[in-house]
Amino acid sequence: MAKRKRLTPAQPDHLSTPLALEAKTYLRPGITPPPIAQVAGDASTTAALAEVSAVLASARAEGRLLQLLPLTAIDADYLVRDRIGADQEEMQSLMDSLRSHGQRSPIEVTEIAPGRYGLISGWRRTTALARLQEQTGDASFGSVLALLRHPETASDAYIAMVEENEIRLGLSYFERARITAKSVEQGVFASDREALQKLFATASRAKRSKIGSFLSIYRNLGHALRFPSALPERLGLELSKRLSDNPDCGMAVVQALQANPPRAAADELILLSILVENKALNITAEPILRSTRKERAKSKHLPALAREVCPGVFLQIDGDAAKPTLILFGSSIDSVFRERLEAWLQRS
Repeated sequence: MAKRKRLTPAQPDHLSTPLALEAKTYLRPGITPPPIAQVAGDASTTAALAEVSAVLASARAEGRLLQLLPLTAIDADYLVRDRIGADQEEMQSLMDSLRSHGQRSPIEVTEIAPGRYGLISGWRRTTALARLQEQTGDASFGSVLALLRHPETASDAYIAMVEENEIRLGLSYFERARITAKSVEQGVFASDREALQKLFATASRAKRSKIGSFLSIYRNLGHALRFPSALPERLGLELSKRLSDNPDCGMAVVQALQANPPRAAADELILLSILVENKALNITAEPILRSTRKERAKSKHLPALAREVCPGVFLQIDGDAAKPTLILFGSSIDSVFRERLEAWLQRS
């Protein structure tokens, strides 16, 4: 019987040949792929790059693409701000969070000129970053993550600003009334009614009515109050009613405030509370000078004193007993605390 001869492959390393080189083995030496293949490859690459560029441009235009912008390119006064000012403890907590964890939430801007942007929302974040850069000299704090928006009208820009602040950290009733009045003064809205309906469209009718009541406080006393954001709901509504019932009421409180400007929010609240309870309007600056915790407790309109529920966290209860408003503040309240609190509330 004849012995069989073992056959070996013509190309022993065929299976180990890299795929990228495999195609070349089918061409005879000296022969390159036809030009049409190279042209087709170049066209495919160009089309892919164009598609990626179009997607990125669309995402940027629609506000879906984060951009790193220099703080110097942002006009913080593009809109009249709805928030009067920042509590120093809250601002310090925000700065500590930015220093430790960086910026987690982008601000919102609109392009007002090539390379220039108007701030819509995120005033506290831009302010905190600017202070950090000034304090530390670290250039990394000189830029801010931002989303580009394209509000069609000024009213759209104001609505976006108010909605963002209402969601993140609710405005006081005075601040809500102030931005309502300012938007009308700027010609953004034709009337208080339109401004209230557009700026606070998601709020209940009762809440819009309360904001409307604070409008008289802003217009009569806004120039004289030193701590208007501390004015609680109940006292503000009573004060608004007095202003409506008696035109001399506003002049009385202005004179008292000017005679001896309060050095703290509590002093100002005491004076306003006395005004509300004093039907004769014989108000002087003396109640401020002799204000004590005992006298403060006598007024039914003043909010309860805050108490420290854990180190660095204070709780204040305001509003009606049936539907109280809980206010948390203090040096220990930072972004981590808020995230843990939100997670706990969602589980409850």
